Amino acid sequence: MPEYPEIEALRELLEARVSGQTVARAGPTHLAILKTIDPPLNSLEGATLGAPLRRGKPLLFPVSAADLVLHVHQMSAGRISVLKLGVTGPKRPAFSLTLEFGERLVMTEHGSKKRARVGLYRTGALDEGLSHLGPEAYDITDDALADALGAESRRLHSFLRDQRALAGIGCAWANQILNRSKLSPYALSGKLGADEVRRLGVAIRSSLSEGPDARRAGKSDKQVYTVYKRLDETCPTCAAALAQVDFEEHTIFYCQPARPTDGCSRIGDYPEFFGSSTTKQSLTMDVVLPRVLSTRRAAATPNSRISVPPRTPRAFSWIG
Repeated sequence: MPEYPEIEALRELLEARVSGQTVARAGPTHLAILKTIDPPLNSLEGATLGAPLRRGKPLLFPVSAADLVLHVHQMSAGRISVLKLGVTGPKRPAFSLTLEFGERLVMTEHGSKKRARVGLYRTGALDEGLSHLGPEAYDITDDALADALGAESRRLHSFLRDQRALAGIGCAWANQILNRSKLSPYALSGKLGADEVRRLGVAIRSSLSEGPDARRAGKSDKQVYTVYKRLDETCPTCAAALAQVDFEEHTIFYCQPARPTDGCSRIGDYPEFFGSSTTKQSLTMDVVLPRVLSTRRAAATPNSRISVPPRTPRAFSWIG
């Protein structure tokens, strides 16, 4: 899923490409992702798009001379691009706007699950619909972070991905941030000490500051991520091997040191999650999780990947 670094870099690109342009045609739009009927999407035709904004992960396009905002959320599989005049583009885009000079703002969504969202909202309704989002993660202060961490005790990886707690972080950058802060993804948010809160805050701000720069430079995921999707490679912080745990909707990457109480993730500090054993072999080979579906073997280091079924999803807003 695109997260703050990717979306902020995209927002800047869209500001240069579509801001101030008049919409010639609104649509076509896949019915599964269109979330509003009043006002109708064709109300955009003849209107001018303002500079795009961002709130958490959604992109917001103010419409000039009207109390309307176009809300576009790519979710996990949506991707936005601007196609020049004459470029064919996808046959069936999830969403498309044709602009006055023939360029098109297009969103595609791969896969059978249509989760991306597009809607045209009156400003007041949109403000209400986005009110559940937490503070922006990229510039959160340590004091505000401490308040958010203490509001509800949960695993740190879950906390960072929860848009109601912090807006803008997803699975990939949660893994990066936790590795940089040398905090376990399984640590409880309500039990962090002052120094741990400070380290987490520094890691959030530095990671989310560097991320957009990398994306503006055109760097790929492989060039940007040092932990995420790096199974069996070496942790950039402590040099331990990296392992992963697969859930239905996300994946946790953590370092797997020779001693489980060492390394960035310190997985041996959380026996209630991984079982009571404290040897590397038992943690990677004989681990028994209460929700395990299957253990899949990776080529380089067998037994370093674990699959876990989904938890019951939390309720979420009709917009965010």
